[in-house]
Amino acid sequence: MKFYFAIVALFVLSACNNTSDSKDSTEINHSLTGIAVPRNIQFNITGIYPHDTGAYTQGLEMHNGKLYESTGDYVNSSLRITDIKTGNVAQKHSMGSAEIFGEGITLFNNKIYQLTWKNHVVNVYDINNIDKPIKTFAWSYEGWGITHNATDLIISDGSANLYFVNPDDFKVKSARQVTDNIGPVKEINELEYIDGFVYANVYGSDYIIKIDAANGHVAGSINLPGLLKEYAKGFVPDENEVLNGIAWDSATKKMYITGKHWPKMFELTLN
Repeated sequence: MKFYFAIVALFVLSACNNTSDSKDSTEINHSLTGIAVPRNIQFNITGIYPHDTGAYTQGLEMHNGKLYESTGDYVNSSLRITDIKTGNVAQKHSMGSAEIFGEGITLFNNKIYQLTWKNHVVNVYDINNIDKPIKTFAWSYEGWGITHNATDLIISDGSANLYFVNPDDFKVKSARQVTDNIGPVKEINELEYIDGFVYANVYGSDYIIKIDAANGHVAGSINLPGLLKEYAKGFVPDENEVLNGIAWDSATKKMYITGKHWPKMFELTLN
């Protein structure tokens, strides 16, 4: 009988804890890694623009008012310059093949660095000519997302790691494991560096995480469920057509986001 009451007491206590999950789960999650629960980053949608549904978006960059986009999908992979307001493609370099699959891009020191997925090749273009690469680098890991700080390229490979890479020889200088209050965060994808933080898509999710570049800790999350249901009601994405693509306009302090084959590009201000 004593054993029975102990079980009942444990069940009741557990049920009581579950009714206040916002407080208790926070305390439990915090204790797993010692990292604070990521704060929910508020935002406003300030613009909605057309986006080419032929673009299997892997990387976005805003530079001098121009939107640069890298697309994936074997054969159809490309590097392109797009008009943000109309979605029209102004310039396009098709670089895909049956073997080549394009991934993330970043613009650094007047060069465009474009990753490939499993080919271990990085294409480098002059910013004034996207028609062909001026050089290539070998990359030991899969290519997913890429951005940069003042000195280093920052690259993801689908794991929980961010690699800090010398742009001149593509050697890894250091790495950070992306970790939140629960543990390592895997499938880090498209990246954008903003004021000491790396904003990243997590593949297959409807949120963007904010990572402290100094230690890899997740400091915040932009939660974006239901964008397509609300603003593109006729578009029904398949399981691969997920949120992907983050660009930051440092002049206007606006963020631009889209997804693979999405018909819309969203302009956000962060609060």
